[in-house]
Amino acid sequence: MRAASSLLLLAALPAVLAVKTEDFKTCSQAAFCRRGRALAERASQNPNWKSPYTVDASSVAISADQASFTAAVKSSLYPEIKFGLDVKVHDDGVVRVRMDEIDGLRKRYDEAASWALIAEPKTSRNIQWTVGEEDVKASIDSNLKIEVVVAFEPLKVVLYREGKEQVVLNGLGLLHMEHFRSKDEPQPVEDTTGDAQIVMQSPNPRAWFEGETQDGYWEETWKSWTDSKPKGPESLSLDISFPNHGHVYGIPQHATRLSLPTTSGENAYYSEPYRLWNSDVFEYLADSTMSLYGSIPVMYAHSADSTVGIFNAIASDTFIDIAHPDSKSSFTHWVSESGILDIFILPGPTPTDIFKQYSALIGTPALPAHWALAYHQCRWNYVSSDDVRGVQKRFDEEDIPVDVFWLDIEYSEEHKYFMWDKKTFPDPVEMTNDVAANARKMVVIVDPHLKRVQSYPVYKEATELDVLSKTKDGREYEGWCWSGSSAWVDFFNPKSWDWWKTLFKTVQPESDKFAWTDSTNDVYIWNDMNEPSIFNGPEISMPRDNIHYGGWEHRDVHNINGMLFSNQTWQALRTRTDPARRPFVLTRSFYAGSQRFGAMWTGDNLGTWEHMAVGIKMVLANNLAGFSFSGSDVGGFFGNPDPEMLTRWYQVGVFSPFFRAHAHIDTKRREPYLLAEPYKSIVKDVIRFRYNLLPVWYTAFREASTTGLPVVRPHFVVFPKDEAGFAIDDQFFVGSSGLLVKPVTEKGATQATVYLPGDQPWYDYFSSYIFGATPTGRTVTVAAELHQLPLFIRGGSIIATKERFRRSSPLMKFDPYTLRIALDHDHSAKGELYIDDGETFSHEKGEFVWRALKAEKQGRTIKLSSQDLASSNLSGAVDGVALTNYNGANPFASTIGSVRVEEILVLGLESKPVRVSAAEDLEWDYYPGVAASTKTDGTASMLFIKNPVPSIAKDWEISIHL
Repeated sequence: MRAASSLLLLAALPAVLAVKTEDFKTCSQAAFCRRGRALAERASQNPNWKSPYTVDASSVAISADQASFTAAVKSSLYPEIKFGLDVKVHDDGVVRVRMDEIDGLRKRYDEAASWALIAEPKTSRNIQWTVGEEDVKASIDSNLKIEVVVAFEPLKVVLYREGKEQVVLNGLGLLHMEHFRSKDEPQPVEDTTGDAQIVMQSPNPRAWFEGETQDGYWEETWKSWTDSKPKGPESLSLDISFPNHGHVYGIPQHATRLSLPTTSGENAYYSEPYRLWNSDVFEYLADSTMSLYGSIPVMYAHSADSTVGIFNAIASDTFIDIAHPDSKSSFTHWVSESGILDIFILPGPTPTDIFKQYSALIGTPALPAHWALAYHQCRWNYVSSDDVRGVQKRFDEEDIPVDVFWLDIEYSEEHKYFMWDKKTFPDPVEMTNDVAANARKMVVIVDPHLKRVQSYPVYKEATELDVLSKTKDGREYEGWCWSGSSAWVDFFNPKSWDWWKTLFKTVQPESDKFAWTDSTNDVYIWNDMNEPSIFNGPEISMPRDNIHYGGWEHRDVHNINGMLFSNQTWQALRTRTDPARRPFVLTRSFYAGSQRFGAMWTGDNLGTWEHMAVGIKMVLANNLAGFSFSGSDVGGFFGNPDPEMLTRWYQVGVFSPFFRAHAHIDTKRREPYLLAEPYKSIVKDVIRFRYNLLPVWYTAFREASTTGLPVVRPHFVVFPKDEAGFAIDDQFFVGSSGLLVKPVTEKGATQATVYLPGDQPWYDYFSSYIFGATPTGRTVTVAAELHQLPLFIRGGSIIATKERFRRSSPLMKFDPYTLRIALDHDHSAKGELYIDDGETFSHEKGEFVWRALKAEKQGRTIKLSSQDLASSNLSGAVDGVALTNYNGANPFASTIGSVRVEEILVLGLESKPVRVSAAEDLEWDYYPGVAASTKTDGTASMLFIKNPVPSIAKDWEISIHL
């Protein structure tokens, strides 16, 4: 959904609007950021700059188990203020650095990590801290020569690898934790040099560091809003340097390149720092540092030598400057409005290590329901029950598969969510059952704003429970959104959690409390506007001095707010049925940890080529930050894309983890069946192709759910030593499948330029044309007419697909598989296939099938085989569950025991086989062509093996005799 700057938009939304940048603060309009940037400027102008923060060496105390140490930190600016430092090394080598004010006038917000982390990390018992005269240090990994050193004067934390600086905290001396203070008037100084007494301001001895003025310390007015700032200044500034890494990635959500462009230093690409402040930005720019709907404060730095990273557990408004002093190094400066210093240093040294370390902190993406990976059809709004039925009918008449139909806000009476408008949706249960009759689902929107009328049971119950957000004076906060006068549930309040779950029950409980009995278990949820978006609030959100549970101000917790809403909705859907079904919740606002509770999309994009292109980069950035289940709305939310653009956008969407078409209420209808030919047929084939590849997507999501590796991966993740790929963000890989896709995002394109990395051959997925192996990567130009999608298989990969057309993905359950084997230059290949019921949590009990697919050359024979993977990977088969055993004949495996492999295609054989056999000879056809081993280009040889495998769930072996 979309923001609006006034209630006029409730009545009439213009068809074309542009982003109103004036609705959102820049750094120069936020006092804490002004102070932070001014601090950095003073430091850059002073060659003798030195941080005022030092460690009191006499206070260093190492824990009895050697797992951590604490120390007192002093600031020469304020010797009377006490700070505490706490440094720990986790079992996996992650270094956690915390610093907080001790015995201050107030308490700084210190709970951000507790919302993001899945558990308190275990500290290492293998660390030996050594305290010297100038520092304290510890070896983290002697084999990799990774060491952490904490220097005393000034305070500086450095992670080394092989003697090289990897991550440096406060290396440039920009650390500044503004302590809590009283609002004192400056004391006058008496001038007695003359007869008259003259009162002068005392000189400020701290001006060299803090500046001459108390800029916005105690109150801040912006436009018509005044922030009372009752706690005074409390910002946190910190420089984080990566001296030997020339690329940095992460800190979504921003519409920008994957390798983050500079915001400071010579020839900076942007003038504004990147901002993390969850915001409802209407028609956002396609190239900007503006903060959008979600914030994940994680950053990775990469070079050909290593990958490192940091997770900054901060929830307040944060601005981040990035500079590259040279092509091999990166400097960042983080300025946050409030919170403690709580940094997790991720030592790597490989991308795989980084994702494992990061996901050990915040968790992996939830394994979604299988149907959720199929095609979703949405619009603001399908206007009635009959409209929904009519759309479904047209999809079926045109033989276009679809799994989910969506309803936006107009389904609800006066935008009172859960309450159907019975004039247009008189039969919601029957409507949903009609959709479910084709094994499809509905997704219905539930926004966080509650209409403030006592006749609305959800608002009434929230009021009675006293779980609504409060103003600075402790009164119920009233703002304006789609519902008009609205209130917001404070999901930081534990009393709201169980109550929220009861709302989604589809059967009336014994109590008289509201339950959504006009719903079914085939209805899933879309959480929008949860930044929170408030039309008449500052920056279209909640006042910063509002109060949440625990007494925390909204400024402290803003970026976490949206995650708690989707978290509790996810929990509500999980507890809705017994046994539980996997929830599906789409959220617009998010934070680190949101990936555990569903999917996200990139918000209110425009139907432009620029937004199509940047959406790919944004999805890749979210995948790096742990939120793999992500996508951009196909076609753009705003505008009326022409048929060429819409067709290309479907080609982008089919390779997004979350695949949904959506459109604004003022746009023309653009369901795929409305397109003229040839566009309709092309789009139909594209959507069907997504269904062909669902085994690939589901297997990739299983891997993500257990390892934290992204579902879609940029080049530096897959080929971390290939510098030619470090900045590539317009082509990417799907999981570990070996698929590489280069979507076309330029109008009128008939060709595409693709970079093929590594030293293996690459095969065009559709034509089987082989690009021979080279010692290093190569760039090729391929045909990319409107009906052509540049898609490649890396030599050495095995792709499992389902080629039968069905109306929805659950109807494909018992369809046979096809295996596409792309041989490498050694005539080998491997792949994986993961299958479970796709709906329940029975996989956590070991009810699934997980197969290793292989091709191996043994003399003049190539052996194709399938073997069980679960038995030898009990601890890594299912996220969060360590299986004690695995039974290949488990109940689910038995249900698909008759699902066969109907065809195997082997690409790149060096010669025609003389025989292909399993238990008996198999039927096959061979077409000569280029072999994978020849390292030349041309159409690859193709071997088609027909009906080779009776059961996908069991071991099998096939021999190709050459």
